[in-house]
Amino acid sequence: MFRVKKVLNHNTLIGIGMEDNREYLLIGKGIGFGRKISERIEATGESTVYSLHEQTQRGAAAELVKGMDPVFLEIAEQILKESEQVFGRIDWAILFPMADHIAFAVKRIRNNEQISNPLTGDIRALFHIEYKVAQGICPVLKERLDVEIDEHEIGYIALHIHSAIEDENVALSMQIARTVRECIQLVENETGMTIDVMSLSYNRLMNHVRYMVARAVKGEKLKLNMNDYMSEKFPDAFRLASIVCGHLEKYLKKPLDEVETGYLAMHIQRVSGEE
Repeated sequence: MFRVKKVLNHNTLIGIGMEDNREYLLIGKGIGFGRKISERIEATGESTVYSLHEQTQRGAAAELVKGMDPVFLEIAEQILKESEQVFGRIDWAILFPMADHIAFAVKRIRNNEQISNPLTGDIRALFHIEYKVAQGICPVLKERLDVEIDEHEIGYIALHIHSAIEDENVALSMQIARTVRECIQLVENETGMTIDVMSLSYNRLMNHVRYMVARAVKGEKLKLNMNDYMSEKFPDAFRLASIVCGHLEKYLKKPLDEVETGYLAMHIQRVSGEE
């Protein structure tokens, strides 16, 4: 049971939980229509309840909601519901920073200040399912706000979706994409070749870097040490792997397990096609 504190629009309102006296955001079709302050309501099965005591990277959820058009909360929830259908489990706390990002994206577009992200291609390849789900926002924004977004904005939405299904924030997801791009550029510069981003080896390399970062964050270690073999048989690939691992350690502010270098070298060797 909730006590209505503020009606945001026909489909959203802020309520006070009767059991814990905390603020919640309630989203559901028509849930705010005709409601009065202090009226007591039940959250139906068709509505969703979000705690406003969440702390996000963009600030407190309660503060984000105060200065936001509720339509962006509804749009973010719609995208997350589609994400839940695809991935099965998501962290709904991402609703607030995602809605905040969508609001700023729409503002940029309307001001003709659309952004360009050199990592969009890498995000699309590294988080391809998330990117596909994020594309679902295009018809929603067109229908509700008559706004069209480009692939760069979709890429950022994809990162928010990824952070909702993995224990990984948007900044870290961006760093993974950036590290993969750096790794590819190093290999291309050293070998003088252009690597096919659609190749199986490229995707293996991207996913390896992704899980390498996850292992570092969680303190997990690989069991098999391939460093001696790779450094001896493929010294160039091993040297590139050492450089990439060094850059990644600086960002994470923690050392990687030395065994990671050999495994990364193996993927670099595969993607360079020199085996």
